Amino acid sequence: MKKKIALVAVAFALASTITPADAALAGTVNKGVLTIATDNPAYSPWFDNNTPSNGKGYESAVAYAVAKQLGFDAADVVWVRTTFDSAVTPGEKNFDFNLQQFSITEDRQKAVDFSSPYYTAPQAIVSFKGSKIEGKTTLADLKSAKLGAAVGTTSLDAIEKQIGAKPQVFNDNAAGVTALKNKQIDGLVVDLPTAFYLSGVEIPKGIIVGQLPSTGAGDQFGLLLAKGSKLTSCVSGAVDAITQDGTLAAITDKWLATDAGAPVLK
Repeated sequence: MKKKIALVAVAFALASTITPADAALAGTVNKGVLTIATDNPAYSPWFDNNTPSNGKGYESAVAYAVAKQLGFDAADVVWVRTTFDSAVTPGEKNFDFNLQQFSITEDRQKAVDFSSPYYTAPQAIVSFKGSKIEGKTTLADLKSAKLGAAVGTTSLDAIEKQIGAKPQVFNDNAAGVTALKNKQIDGLVVDLPTAFYLSGVEIPKGIIVGQLPSTGAGDQFGLLLAKGSKLTSCVSGAVDAITQDGTLAAITDKWLATDAGAPVLK
């Protein structure tokens, strides 16, 4: 098997006609299976019932569509859990690719590889009815608000760079949700699909104040791979394929809410 993998790896480097399954064989971390990672817990609309293996939810569906393009049946997909921070740091990985809404940034690309983008997400502000920021329509209106975001996220950058406010930093979105429920902050900044879920399910009387204008940077999600992974170009090709054949659009239509009800803040 080692000889076969080595030969496939050489062939992949020299020939453009290699099949996706052969390319996957050259680079998977565990023999005969595709190992995919995500966070724990994994929230809707990205995953359903914190069960990545059921194929339900946007990112679960994307993962299985990519796996199919790589030549793997659903039965040959294995899921593992990682934290957000450990995934974006340099070093060996116990997965072939990881998806938990990783925005593609230049800084992260120094430590890890990314596939072609599979989603472009604006940032949005979640709050609750009766909060001091309910009904606000401009970024200037939010400068004095207490806004929070998870550490290491582009949501945190958005508070500082787009709104010009000093953010409250949380270890993860769950901690931010708790603070918002306790009214320790006025709003939590997350990507728009997560905002729909939090405002509709997690936050009592939750609302979306609005979405931030897209900056064109840090808004695209990519599948994350180890730096220099032999699978990077192949996984990107799989994402490109499901984009071009309409599979990704169908997944998006099924699992992600539209931006209705979340006006762009001026």
